[in-house]
Amino acid sequence: MQTRRTKKDFRFQYVRLCFTLPATLGDRGKTPYERLNVPEDLARWLIELGISDFALQFCEDDLVMTKRVREAIQRAGEALATAHPLDGKDLKEINAIAMVPPPVPQLTEDGRSVIWKTTELRSVLSMISRDLIDLATGPLSAHVKMCANASCRGIFVDESRPKNRRWCSMQTCGNQMKKFRARKGVKA
Repeated sequence: MQTRRTKKDFRFQYVRLCFTLPATLGDRGKTPYERLNVPEDLARWLIELGISDFALQFCEDDLVMTKRVREAIQRAGEALATAHPLDGKDLKEINAIAMVPPPVPQLTEDGRSVIWKTTELRSVLSMISRDLIDLATGPLSAHVKMCANASCRGIFVDESRPKNRRWCSMQTCGNQMKKFRARKGVKA
């Protein structure tokens, strides 16, 4: 039986790796909802992301660094989505953390998939920043969009065939907006 997601649940479905970190702050266009309140939340995020199979120990400074990188990636994603140049300060933050060696890939027991191993937060932030760099410099950079739900402002890559995706997730924002429009009598 599938349980209903809550606001405190991390968002990974339909999100490119680099945008999983900005998604730890929800409802950016409304009243922001922080999912990384204490260092233990950061450890839980890494486990749920599949980067760590045990709870790493973090401190407040780790949380501050993570949020600083998170906001640089969010602003970079917004710049890509609106075809604006990326801010120099954000570029410096992203490039600096990308210089750290990323987590080590390892094969699972069946030899058919990969898991990532690390004990260093900075290496995870490096992998995420490198994914943003790959996205920004690749062919999908023109398909970065911001969720059409003004309360959300989530960043995503539109990989739909017609390139007309509007929502970060149909299960959350898309359904919310369709319900809202139905109540108001507006066609979708």
